[in-house]
Amino acid sequence: MSGFHLVVQGPEVATPDLKALCVLARGAAIERVTWEAFRIARADPSTREAVARHCDAASLDWAFVEDGRRLADFGLLAIDMDSTLITVECIDEIADFAGRKEEVAAVTAAAMRGEIDWPQSLALRVAALAGLDESVLERVYRERLRLTPGAETLLAAARREGLATLLVSGGFTYFTDRLRERLGFTEAHSNELVVEDDRIAGRVTGPLVDAGGKARHVARMRAALGLAKERVLAIGDGANDLEMMAEAGTSIAFHAKPLVRARASLSLAHVGLEGVLAIFPAQDTRN
Repeated sequence: MSGFHLVVQGPEVATPDLKALCVLARGAAIERVTWEAFRIARADPSTREAVARHCDAASLDWAFVEDGRRLADFGLLAIDMDSTLITVECIDEIADFAGRKEEVAAVTAAAMRGEIDWPQSLALRVAALAGLDESVLERVYRERLRLTPGAETLLAAARREGLATLLVSGGFTYFTDRLRERLGFTEAHSNELVVEDDRIAGRVTGPLVDAGGKARHVARMRAALGLAKERVLAIGDGANDLEMMAEAGTSIAFHAKPLVRARASLSLAHVGLEGVLAIFPAQDTRN
């Protein structure tokens, strides 16, 4: 027995692909985990390159996981907000109210790919918001912010399994504070937009939550909980998540940039956050 199984998931997992992957991974049996996820038992992780090629061609997510691993093995779940916990980049949506979404979104994308200095990119993007009425923040929250599919399921499972949860973002406290209350996060940290006379001033205040800031929050919380690094699970999508993910024993690149996928322990590109539970089941979802 290899001690590993292969989890395969996607919006549509075709039977011929499962059979081919079972052969490629030298697996013993195919088991259904959910309607979108399957487990190939006793798979050989040395076949990962062949498995990756097949899954990439078939638009499937895959992960070799040690037998018996489950969500409760972790003590802390740390997750990014924009384009990870939620489907949008909040700063891009705010900029839309200033008629500058395309310009700001281009800077955001470059920063997430690691092509430009992140703190400098934040300063440029926040400056583009100067003069907007504070009320646009509420409009973005109500009208545009949407949770990523599976987010509520994952967070609820983490709470049931006893994990502490950390929302850590290069975005803004206006959104992370609301999501902390809505989803029951243990802690949430991000940047605070300065508002003067009911208008966005075009700058942030307080300690900067950049890549290093995210990592420090993860390290601080891990130490406070007395956890080994191996008991931390971190999920992110952009270059500014890499330091945070390095503080975790297991990291998941979620619909992420190539740089992040290359460095993460695992990657999900085709399913929602419920895919985390197919890889690391919660007690009531295990088969």
